[in-house]
Amino acid sequence: MYQSYLFPIAYAFIAFPFVAALFTLPFLIVQYRKYGYIHKVRAITLYLLLLYLMNAFFLVILPLPSSRHNPALANGDLQLLPLQFVYDFLKETSVSFAHPSTYWHMFVERAFLQVIFNILLTIPFGMFLRYYFRVRWVNGLILSFLLSLFFETTQLTGIYGIYDHAYRIFDVDDLLCNTLGGMLGFMIAEWIAKRLPRIEHLDLHIDRSSKRVSYTRRAVAFMIDLFIWYTLMILLTLNDVPVPFWISSSIYYILIPYWTHGITVGKWIVRIYVSSTHPDHSRVSLLALTIRYGLLYWVFLGLNNILSDTIVLPDIHTFWRALCSLLLFVIDISFLMHLMSCFFRKGSLLFYEKLSHTKQHIQWPELEQPSADTQNKPNS
Repeated sequence: MYQSYLFPIAYAFIAFPFVAALFTLPFLIVQYRKYGYIHKVRAITLYLLLLYLMNAFFLVILPLPSSRHNPALANGDLQLLPLQFVYDFLKETSVSFAHPSTYWHMFVERAFLQVIFNILLTIPFGMFLRYYFRVRWVNGLILSFLLSLFFETTQLTGIYGIYDHAYRIFDVDDLLCNTLGGMLGFMIAEWIAKRLPRIEHLDLHIDRSSKRVSYTRRAVAFMIDLFIWYTLMILLTLNDVPVPFWISSSIYYILIPYWTHGITVGKWIVRIYVSSTHPDHSRVSLLALTIRYGLLYWVFLGLNNILSDTIVLPDIHTFWRALCSLLLFVIDISFLMHLMSCFFRKGSLLFYEKLSHTKQHIQWPELEQPSADTQNKPNS
């Protein structure tokens, strides 16, 4: 029976890196928007929550039926009698209450283990609710019940229509045990939270002046901006606007940031902006933006665009195709080496930042300060 629990857990750990990769982008955006930076305690806690939810979900749905056209359950798919597990235990158990030496048998019996499993399944959920999300016990009770209801509904509907019939019973006792587990976890978190950093106090003593715009943050902004810019370039192309590459990059990366004081959509989402490095010119000038993004998009990406288009021309001589390929390789590998060099040298600027005398800064949000009552009372 223990093998049936280990099998879904193994699959959850295998799938976790792929799900975590999909989770990372929205996680980064939310953290940057809400707090202005990434705190390790928050990151570890939320990724542990993701791992737990994956394990819980896999334990509920696996193993799957061998075919989508699975037969209906012989004894029905609903068990709506509360505390039916007590009857099942008394019916199946080999424990004799008159002989204490037989009590240990219950720890290997199906009915007992199923109840314990359903309680243990949601204990971590209650702990996360209390420690990280700081919910009240009533909300914890409701959310634990809703999580259990989601699990039971998933089984009853054959994973929402993927399978013809339910392949596990919708059991009201599971709702009771899962909800109980969530509340036990809620109470356990009361004790654990006293030995861990308080979530609402993580931002009280951070030194904002020491925080720099990370390359991860810049990459997120770059991907968002690249998507919007590319969409704009396609629209200009469809409307027969001449040289759409140059016009779209001028509008999106030079004119708009000049009007918005160094902010693009991607930068706004992750709370960063471009400013001048000159102490008496905090606002970035149109000339500085032209140099900065002209070097990056018109020179670097522009050369990439021209050389790539030249290489695929059908009538080009082999010599020129090879020369363009070599130039493209040299340009890209040089930029990559420069990027890696700046990445490992803290505080160094990229070439287009140095030449334009510009730099990126964090646009800090107004963080909510804990009330005096919250700061003085114990972590409960």
